[in-house]
Amino acid sequence: MTAPQRFVVRMAIFVALVVVAAALLFQPLQQAFFANAALNGLIIGVLLLGIIYNFRQVLMLYPEVHWIERFRRASPAVSETTPPRLLAPMATMLGERRDKLSLSTLSMRSLLDGIASRLDESRDLSRYTIGLLIFLGLLGTFWGLLETVGSVSDVIKGLSVAGGDLTSVFSNLKAGLEAPLSGMGTAFSSSLFGLAGSLVLGFLDLQAGQAQNRFYNDLEEWLSSLTRLSSGALSGDGDQSVPAYVQALLEQTAESLENLQRTLARGEESNIASKNSLIELNERLGAMSDQMRSEQSLLASMGDNQTELRRVLEALMSGKTGSGLDEATQAHIRNIDLYMARLLEELTTGREELSQEVRSEIKLLARTIAASARDTRN
Repeated sequence: MTAPQRFVVRMAIFVALVVVAAALLFQPLQQAFFANAALNGLIIGVLLLGIIYNFRQVLMLYPEVHWIERFRRASPAVSETTPPRLLAPMATMLGERRDKLSLSTLSMRSLLDGIASRLDESRDLSRYTIGLLIFLGLLGTFWGLLETVGSVSDVIKGLSVAGGDLTSVFSNLKAGLEAPLSGMGTAFSSSLFGLAGSLVLGFLDLQAGQAQNRFYNDLEEWLSSLTRLSSGALSGDGDQSVPAYVQALLEQTAESLENLQRTLARGEESNIASKNSLIELNERLGAMSDQMRSEQSLLASMGDNQTELRRVLEALMSGKTGSGLDEATQAHIRNIDLYMARLLEELTTGREELSQEVRSEIKLLARTIAASARDTRN
């Protein structure tokens, strides 16, 4: 969304130029103003109110743009802030559906039509102030002309040359013409201020309209990216159009199908993950089986060696070898026997730990399969 900052800058620069021009022409404008201070003051007051209103119309677009930006970013602050006035219907319709937002062409057109009507209604007062300034200028013109016509009529009626004094006649004529000239001043000054004010408000209304049109176009582009086009099989023209409740039912069905598709996709991903876990577990179990076979063969060979060693030791201890053994040799043989017994105990302990790891892996696999099955059912 584009912020209406450049339109505000244009309007401020134009108003500043008008103020500078009015300051340079202060003396003649002051004389024209006091030709009819009440009417011209009313025109200036309407002009100031119109300027403030046009600036307000552009500045009101800032919260609308910021709300849309927060909604597009799915910011949690959206639900905490008050929805803007212009986009209140759209905020009510969209609600909190930021993650799965999808509109039909009918819904998008309904939203845009509502916002367009609100924008047009907001500019009605600005257009009225422009027409009001022109009306006040024309009112002052006709007012001044009526004063001029009445004053000229009074002057003509008051002229008299019966006395024969031309100096007094011209003096009376000069005094009588002041009133018509005052009326002409009222007419021209009010027309001047009214037309100049309508020119200023016309430019400001033009900039405000451009800012609102830019906002409307950006909003339409964003909503178009969220719009789901229908196939057109169930919609027609004229009398063949689908009723509103059927259209709503179709939209709800389409949304339910999309949710089901997402659920199935998540279930498929879970199944793939479970299959990968099973493959990895099978590989680990195969490696453990190989390790256990190697350990069993090692234990069998060690058992045979220990049996043979025990026979040799028994033969040595019983004296069948034909020679006696000293105490050092007997102690050494006993140490060998102890080491062999300890080695057998360690191998037995390692085998139990390996079996425990296999059981834990199988439990983990069972939980994973149960969770994936539960997700698939949901």
